[in-house]
Amino acid sequence: MKVLVYFEQRGKLKQSGIGRALTHQKQALTLANVDFTLNKNDEYDLAHINTLFSGSYKLLKKCHKKGMKVIVHGHSTKEDFRKSFRCWRLMAPIFNHMIVKMYKHADAIITPTPYSKGLIENYRGVKCPVYAISNGIMEKEYAYNEENVKAFDEFFKIPEGKKIVICAGLYFERKGILDFFEVARKMPDVEFIWFSHLNKHLTQLKILKAIKNRPSNVLMPGYVDIKVLRGAFHRADCYFFPSYEENEGIAVLEAMASGLPIVVRDIGVFSDWLSDGVNCYKGSNNNEFIEKINKVLDSDNSLIIENANKVISERTLDKIGEQLKKTYEIVYNNK
Repeated sequence: MKVLVYFEQRGKLKQSGIGRALTHQKQALTLANVDFTLNKNDEYDLAHINTLFSGSYKLLKKCHKKGMKVIVHGHSTKEDFRKSFRCWRLMAPIFNHMIVKMYKHADAIITPTPYSKGLIENYRGVKCPVYAISNGIMEKEYAYNEENVKAFDEFFKIPEGKKIVICAGLYFERKGILDFFEVARKMPDVEFIWFSHLNKHLTQLKILKAIKNRPSNVLMPGYVDIKVLRGAFHRADCYFFPSYEENEGIAVLEAMASGLPIVVRDIGVFSDWLSDGVNCYKGSNNNEFIEKINKVLDSDNSLIIENANKVISERTLDKIGEQLKKTYEIVYNNK
């Protein structure tokens, strides 16, 4: 069996979480010895569509006309589109229609977590099986690397001994960027860094205003060289992710795989695999975030990190590859 792993507009998505998911899928399937192609013009037996654009829907219908099964990947939900791009309220009905149209015509859906599985299963018209399979992580890529730390130090030139808190995500209100700024404002002795970027024409006006007036201890370098970013995960003292809605959070996995203690918002997606005070710290408001970040900065986090490593060991790409392979076989053989 040969599988088409399809990402429409791959070039535009490469810096996003979905873009990183493509990299992870390729690595996972290679480790599981799954024969796959990224070219929709190749011969294949099963399609795994990862995007929701018009070309993706046309491909889905084309596959069905040939009697071919199609798996749609549930990277996105109605819930995680809220408070994202500029004019998201106007775009939401179109986006929601596009999501449901793809999902309800799929033969199966793969989504990263049991939480997002539950959301999708409750969408009107979705009757196919939904499988929860993590995006996964390649552990060895996040092992400590002195060159990466040096690249980070040379890029930022932050004084030795200065505490550093980082986050990575698009400039979405939903990602908690406003809370990130407010927490930083109340912790002036700590350096905060927000990685990633979003075109200003797509960014909400209040986010642009907040960025312009952000505290002086918040650095926003945009997209940086991968060595600098991975160096940040080892040079920083805490990964602070105040997002209000996620379907998994690849950067959270990256931080955990790097041995970086994490502080996250106490939201549904983390409920069944992250435990406050066990493998992470959770907060529900900015005062709690400050309390938990200070705890990370002032405490021995070795046990938290050790427990986080156990979570990561369950999501390594060799295991994800086997889960994808098994799901492909189930869907393909259910003709």
